[in-house]
Order: sequence, then C-alpha cells, then structure tokens
Amino acid sequence: MREKVKELWRLCFNDTEEFIDLYFSLRYNKDVNVAIESGDEVIAALQMLPYPMTFCNENVSTSYVSGACTHPGYRNRGVMHELLSQAFGRMYRNNVAFSTLIPAEPWLFDYYARAGYAPVFRYGRRTFHLPPDVQNSSLPALSSETLVLSSETPALSSGTPWVLRTYTDYNEEAYNYLNRKMLERPCCLQHTETDFRVILADLNLSNGHLFTLSNGQEVVALAVAYPGEKSSTPQINELLSDTPEAEHLLLSYICRKMRTDTLDILMPPVQDQPSFPLGMIRIIRLQPVLHLYAATHPQAEMNIELSDNELSANNGYYYLNRGKCMYSHRRLPGVHEHLSIGQLADKIFSSEHAYMSLMLK
Repeated sequence: MREKVKELWRLCFNDTEEFIDLYFSLRYNKDVNVAIESGDEVIAALQMLPYPMTFCNENVSTSYVSGACTHPGYRNRGVMHELLSQAFGRMYRNNVAFSTLIPAEPWLFDYYARAGYAPVFRYGRRTFHLPPDVQNSSLPALSSETLVLSSETPALSSGTPWVLRTYTDYNEEAYNYLNRKMLERPCCLQHTETDFRVILADLNLSNGHLFTLSNGQEVVALAVAYPGEKSSTPQINELLSDTPEAEHLLLSYICRKMRTDTLDILMPPVQDQPSFPLGMIRIIRLQPVLHLYAATHPQAEMNIELSDNELSANNGYYYLNRGKCMYSHRRLPGVHEHLSIGQLADKIFSSEHAYMSLMLK
C-alpha cells in the first residue's frame, strides 16, 4: 500500500523525490493512511496525522489531514468526498476532537467548507529590518555551530553572556523551549518531540536553519528560518522569545548569518493588523468540545439545533447555559438557532485566535 500511495503522490503533487522520501519514511504509516482502491490501483488517499491542540485550557487530540489527493482520472466523481467520510468515521471512533488541514489552493477552502470545515486559522506578517547601527558594525563571524557574543557587541545588555546556536539535529533544550512557549498559546496546534524531528528534517532538506539564543544559562529565544520561496528575503516561520531584547538580537544575528537586511516573519495575528487565511478546522466529536467551550465561556447562552451531514452522531439539540452544556435528541421548548457543523465551528472559534505553524503539507 505504501508504494501505491507514494506513486499517487508523485502523480498529484509537484514535490521533489527528497521530500517524498522524507514524508513516507517519517510521516506515513498504515494507521494514519486512508485510501480508496479500484482494482489494484489506489485512486485516492490521505493521511490523518495526530497533533495535540490547546483549546479552552485543555490539550485535545486532532487529526491533521495531509496529502489528500485523487487520481486525475477519477476526479469529479465524489471519490474525495467518500474518502473524507471514511476518515471522519475513523477519527470519531478514535475519540479525536477536531480535524484540521491547510488547503493547497484557494478554491479548496470552499470545497472543504462543504465537508464541514471552517477557516479559523489565520496568520499575520511583519518585516524585520536590520538596524543601520548593526548593518555598519562588525559582528563576530560564525565559525562553528556556537557563536558567543561579548557584551561589547552592539545592541547587547552589558555583562550578558549571550550564546547563539544553529542546529541541524535534534536538541532537547531547543525542543523544550519551543514546546513551553507554544503551550502558552491558548488555541494552537502543538508539536510533539517526534514531530519536531520531522520539522528539522524538512528544514535541512530546504536549506533552512533553527536558531536559538541563550543567556548563558537557558534558551531565551528561538526562530525557524527558511530561504525565501518567491524572493531573496528569508522567511521566519516561527519566532518565540522571552523578551523584546532577545528577539531583536536573534533577528539581527539571523540577518547577518543569512546575508540579508530584511526578514519576512509569519506570526499569530495582531488586533487591528491585516491577517491572512491559513488553515481550517472541523469538529469531529461535538459533545466534549461544547462541554469544554461552555466551561470556559460561562457567559455563553445558546440553544442550537445542529446538523452534521457526515457524522450523524453529532446531530441533535445542544443547550449552553451558565458554564454547562446539555444534549438532547428531542427539541426542547424555546427558540433554536439552526447551525451546520461548519457554522458552529465558525461561531465558537470567532474569539479563540486559533493558530498553527510549522506544518508540512
């Protein structure tokens, strides 16, 4: 099966052999794969990659839909719809709370919306410019994986033994810092240690860099940098720091390391600043999701008549009041708001600031 799915991937995606080999050696396994066959041929496939997610003060399980594809000769016949239905059923049986994905093309947002997904993940952008005083100064050259900067280096606090490192292999200290900082985000897909190793493998394949800044005792800032895809400006796909000073120093160093005066930074959206669509979410097990939502939003009052065309177990009537959620097969007295599963996801995530980063396809 692996080789058949791999061949379909080659047919449907414009990826290098190096990336395909990485994906199928580190990501693919029979437990996450869902496929439809016609005779001896796989005509559609996807992988359900497990990710934890912070949601309403809890860690919940999610399945990230990756590599969803249909053989060109079988498109527009409902094959992908059937494949997603099978995947949803397996997720439900595995007690998965949410399914997430990133549409490969803009038009796919509408396609996945029809399957119950809502576009709740967004990102912001900003540009970092290397300050003139740093541009014109002589920072120490990097001669090894570790660069120690003295307190005489511009833009540093006096007496701080700053240490900058780049990594190509797994480092426990770097992962622990990334994990701790990402867990501080209240609604965010998280990365396990195993997934972090995959991120590093993809980073190496893409000629990217993982940078950390330490204060002599512990990591205080981290960045994941990729070469620019459409321009010469490198892109920072994740930036985490304890202080603005640490962030500024790390970005200045990255500019010098990557021989650029500017960096394009992807980040969680900032209020009153432009944001852009990134990923989508679908509720798989509605009752536990609404119990968590009600407990953390005690002011929310809802009478919902819910319809889910793919997972009939979610259909019914839900009543949120004073931090509690009650479910009923039968309609109780009162006015009800009729919502589809996608509309409900839009509603409950409207104030959650959902974010995802460092996701492979």
